[in-house]
Amino acid sequence: MAKPVIFSLDDDPSVLNSVERDLRARYGQEYRILPVNAGKTALEYLKKMEQRNETVALFLVDQRMPEMSGTDFLGEAIKIYPQAKRVLLTAYADTEAAIDSINEIRLDYYLMKPWHPPDERLYPVLDELLEDWKVRVHLPYDGIRIAGALWSAESHAVKEFLTRHQIPYQWLDVDLDGNALSKVEAVSQNEMNLPVVFFPDGKHLIQPDLKSLAEMVGLKTKAELPFYDLIVLGSGPAGLATAVYAGSEGLSTLVLEKRAPGGQAGSSPKIENYLGFPAGISGDDLTRRAVTQARKFGVEILSAQSAVKVSVRDSYRIVKLEDGSEISAHAVLIATGAFFQTLKMPGADPLTGAGVYYGAAYTEAMNFKDKHVLVVGGANSAAQGALYLARFANKVTMLVRGHGLTSSQYLIEALKANPKIDLLLNSDLVEVHGDGKFDHLVIRNTSTNENQTLHGEALFVFIGVKPQSQMVEGLVALDRKNQILTGPDLPRENGRVKGWTLERDPYLLETNVPGIFAAGDVRNGSGHRVASAVGEGAIAQALIKQYLKTL
Repeated sequence: MAKPVIFSLDDDPSVLNSVERDLRARYGQEYRILPVNAGKTALEYLKKMEQRNETVALFLVDQRMPEMSGTDFLGEAIKIYPQAKRVLLTAYADTEAAIDSINEIRLDYYLMKPWHPPDERLYPVLDELLEDWKVRVHLPYDGIRIAGALWSAESHAVKEFLTRHQIPYQWLDVDLDGNALSKVEAVSQNEMNLPVVFFPDGKHLIQPDLKSLAEMVGLKTKAELPFYDLIVLGSGPAGLATAVYAGSEGLSTLVLEKRAPGGQAGSSPKIENYLGFPAGISGDDLTRRAVTQARKFGVEILSAQSAVKVSVRDSYRIVKLEDGSEISAHAVLIATGAFFQTLKMPGADPLTGAGVYYGAAYTEAMNFKDKHVLVVGGANSAAQGALYLARFANKVTMLVRGHGLTSSQYLIEALKANPKIDLLLNSDLVEVHGDGKFDHLVIRNTSTNENQTLHGEALFVFIGVKPQSQMVEGLVALDRKNQILTGPDLPRENGRVKGWTLERDPYLLETNVPGIFAAGDVRNGSGHRVASAVGEGAIAQALIKQYLKTL
């Protein structure tokens, strides 16, 4: 397969030569570097490249050119190569045009000239963009294939797991693809056991559990050591933030993740109110960067590995895993987050993964192109899910139980401005119907008490959250919602925290058991925002470091 192209455009020969030199030095082995000095010539060349089925990974374009501006060129170029990353080279006077182009042409970055030294001002930016491009690009495929059915809950679980771990795969629908069906029958002795995961080396897994799948795709599922300074349960923003800072401080740190990195935030199609990302960032991109950062500092991250119980043995904190094995540490952080509540009304449970999905808009949206889908919920996650689904579906009906949306104002405005999205307030779900796959539901208007039937291809649910604190039930103090109590919120008796054994009071994010901390949505009083979770994770690490000094 031909190398993907990094396409540079500048009318100044000296600048173009300088750009080409720096690009070749860093990326010449993996990419073809293509410099062009005129916008119209470049567009003509792009059309020929498209005919030859060549791929452009990144455009690096000067803004000020006499024939056409950089933004004008990119506006035409992305019609031919919409997946390519876009970087604009600007002078100080062009900054406003560059900022405007973030929205107009979805510019990924703008660089001020000069960009030297490139090791500091050019390569870090391009490295990150090219990594993002690799994750999302659709190249001729020779990797993992999943043969399954759209209405198979097991197929959905495998797709969700690989998607959330950002492992590329090709989806083969046995209901639409006769070759896929033949492949499945050949390896499963004519039994329809779905999904079947085919690997490039010829191996396959039939209806795999997530741990087996994780091991097969090269994810770590077993700890290297029996003992760590810190064990972090959960790899959402709070857990990853703690891990990054703990690793950077030289603490031996292990992260256990039951599902996939990122938590609820990891499934968000776009986070637009996180500091430092004016164009927004998807949850999986933010997660990938955080995971990479943690591993850079020596943090171990185990996938498809669940902690079933945390206990105390002398000065050690013990974490018991599903397979019965135990890992111990000086300190434990509970950052397992909270997951969407499942629907309790008749008909919902049998259709889970078969048209009824919980927080899975990012994974399943493409399967409902030009269809009508329903979204339940009115907070940020539901709003982000609805907006993402509207990019594919021809209609999205958003069902909100209350009198209004509870999401951020910028999301409310985006929902109301989208002609594909209908908002139905005061809508309470009564029944879910479908024969093997979702077909329709019955809702009740809480103002008029009238029932209404709504048909759709799928139902995406983003309601409520249930804290994942079961591994510390009976050990640490919980509130009525099973959120973990910490610091000043801990119950007291005669001025002392119940069950507390030390002379000092518990730290801000410490539970009533010394050395066991909590952060993020599993904790009572959390901010339920990505930034809040990251902040709590950073604070937790500082407090854990202080705790370790006392041992």
